[in-house]
Amino acid sequence: MDMDSATPPGNGFGQLPDPDSATLATAVVDARGTVTGWSVSAERLLGYAHEEAVGRPAARLFWDSDAMGDFSTVLEGRSGATLLRHQDGHDMEAELRAYASLDREGNAQWLIMATPPRQPYPHKKAHPHKDEATTEEAFAQCHLPVMIYDAELRAMRGSAGAARELGLREEQMRGRRVTDILPPHICSTVEHGMLRVFQTGEPEQFQVHGRPRRGADERSWAVSVSPLRNPAGQVRHVQLIALDVTEQHRARERLLLLNDVSAQVGSTLDVTRTAQEMADVAVGRLADFISVDLLDSLFRGVEPMPSAEGSVALRRAAQQSVLPDIPESVIQPGEVDNYPKSSPPARCLATGRPSLHRTLDEAIESWQASDPERAAKVRAFGMHSIMVIPLCARGITLGVAVLVRHRRRESFDEDDQILAEEIAARAAVAVDNARRFTRERTTALALQRSLLPQRLVAQEAVEVAFRYIPARSRAGLGGDWFDVIPLSGARVALVVGDVVGHGLRASATMGRLRTAVRTLADVDLPPEELLVHLDDLVTHLRAEEGTTTDHELEIVTDLIATCLYLVYDPVSRRCTAAGAGHPPPATVTPDCTAEFIDLPVGPPLGVGGLPFEAVEWEVPPGSLLVLYTDGLVEVPEHDLDRGLALLRQRLERPARSVEATCDDLIQTLLPAQPSDDVALLIARTRAIDTGQIATWELPPDPAAVADARAEVSRRLVDWGLSEIAFTAELVVSELVTNAIRYGGPPIQLRLIRNTVLICEVSDGSSTAPHMRRARIFDEGGRGLLLVAQFAERWGTRHLAGGKSIWAEIGIQNERP
Repeated sequence: MDMDSATPPGNGFGQLPDPDSATLATAVVDARGTVTGWSVSAERLLGYAHEEAVGRPAARLFWDSDAMGDFSTVLEGRSGATLLRHQDGHDMEAELRAYASLDREGNAQWLIMATPPRQPYPHKKAHPHKDEATTEEAFAQCHLPVMIYDAELRAMRGSAGAARELGLREEQMRGRRVTDILPPHICSTVEHGMLRVFQTGEPEQFQVHGRPRRGADERSWAVSVSPLRNPAGQVRHVQLIALDVTEQHRARERLLLLNDVSAQVGSTLDVTRTAQEMADVAVGRLADFISVDLLDSLFRGVEPMPSAEGSVALRRAAQQSVLPDIPESVIQPGEVDNYPKSSPPARCLATGRPSLHRTLDEAIESWQASDPERAAKVRAFGMHSIMVIPLCARGITLGVAVLVRHRRRESFDEDDQILAEEIAARAAVAVDNARRFTRERTTALALQRSLLPQRLVAQEAVEVAFRYIPARSRAGLGGDWFDVIPLSGARVALVVGDVVGHGLRASATMGRLRTAVRTLADVDLPPEELLVHLDDLVTHLRAEEGTTTDHELEIVTDLIATCLYLVYDPVSRRCTAAGAGHPPPATVTPDCTAEFIDLPVGPPLGVGGLPFEAVEWEVPPGSLLVLYTDGLVEVPEHDLDRGLALLRQRLERPARSVEATCDDLIQTLLPAQPSDDVALLIARTRAIDTGQIATWELPPDPAAVADARAEVSRRLVDWGLSEIAFTAELVVSELVTNAIRYGGPPIQLRLIRNTVLICEVSDGSSTAPHMRRARIFDEGGRGLLLVAQFAERWGTRHLAGGKSIWAEIGIQNERP
């Protein structure tokens, strides 16, 4: 039984008083004087919990007396003020009334009601003491804005706080609608909230932001609208209470701004972009105009060193404004601005301390006097408050940010300065990270480019164009490389490779591999054998790096690289290629038919233990050979198969030149910020005319040497190369003699007229000659020495059925 809601009987007991339900305490006592019911209000009044009171003698509970006698006789006539004992032992006075009744079995019981003495109700005509404030006076003097509106949303009452905030006396507010009192940007929210309270009868809470009256500062308010009901429970009025939460709102906005700075500033490792992100986040929320100026050395990744004397030159990295086209700026991003030594930005850069100014400050006026253009901007836009904040990171001042207000009426305060310093500190770390990345990337790029071909060696086999596009990702540069290597017999080797990984390690490894490929190419190894030797080299390099104590290298993944080695012979017009885990080359015939060469899939370099296979095919003159790394076709937008299909489509479109083809592929296949390096090498094949080639089969007879010299002399006269006939005869004589003496049949002599005269003598022996120093009485050993002296280059190339010794003789006055 809930004793607070129990209604005492009305038959014979008279009318109950109208006590306050919050203080009325009720209890039920049976005829023996034992408590059988105990209300929550009784617990609040006397301190006994329900389980402590029920079942105990009421006399002991109320008065703690053993001489009370029969409890029914005690309660008879008990009415009025009575002393009761609280649980903690102190006596308290209460108005006590007792009413006799019957329980459900018909036994007698008592309903006891007790209330503490209290003041008369406000609506009763009481006469308070002259020194006591009335409820009316308390409402009128309330410092909080409190308003009471009727059903037509007309003001009925207003507290002193409301009058102060609205700038109106209560008499002026009374009878006016909310739309007549509050500004338009606030009244609609408040009016709709009050209408909902009238409709639902439920209180509403919401926030409004703005100026409560003209000329006041912008404030934030937490508004609470509550229904006021009549005795019948109907909502006749609403009460509006506004609590100023401007500081809490500003604190929340600062936290949100700092959170946005952390999330949005430094999304890229680019100095300019990072500075622009800072300006974009803060403008409109902290300032009306922001400029970010950095030391010029930052853009090159160099450690910043500001000038100690004279004016300070800073480069505009970013700027933003609440106005379109940023009309407040006197310079554009990328331009250099010179700040006088006495100006706030120069002092801020020198001291590393922020400063807060009004435009009437002496420092600002002096700055404007030395810079009329900037002073005109200040006057034109009504700039009134300025903050100059240093961008400091790791003890170095990188630049300054200037924040200006001209649309907001409020000036910057110390809290704004603290917030701006926090934003600048976070942005400065991101800028310094970008600077460090720029420095490291510049170093790696310089190393990468120094290891790549600076200019290609002259050769007549192919017309070549190439492109190297470094990665723009945070991972850094990769290990992509390419090369064009002239070989014997007017042939040329085209090479493209890719070291897995990024950074300086990948670039250094790429340089070692490129050098190794050139060395192996000079030995004239077939493509598949060259890759075997290169694979062994990578395996050895990986083993060496695995034993290093450098922690940075210990955490790097295994050294793996891919490579494609292709040899083109302009005499036979055939290509031979082998690949090690590399994308296949593409060929484009003169009729613009493109296809990918079906190379056997070879393992990447560094895997070891697996052979490589070569493929040979004929190439029509004027065809294109396209070699590339996977960065060209494997981009985040699509997979490798899709990239190869797009490459084939672009290659089938006619182009003016190989250079134009390179540009077209780079522009159409790559994103603006490639995540991986790209090496692209395109060669248009040429063929040597049969009239530029002379071949003779020679018998293994020493007498054939003289015939060979005579044939060579006649052919050189026909070619207009009589000026080198003596040298050529000498070289041919030594090579043929060497083949007859130490080699075996068949013996063949071939001359190729190219940019140089190529003399080749092949025989059936696989034994390669070696140049040695002949002693005084030695009969041999001087032939190859003479060849080396008279030829620009010479060497040995192993063939399937023997070897070929070749020499190149320079042509000084070639007849046109």
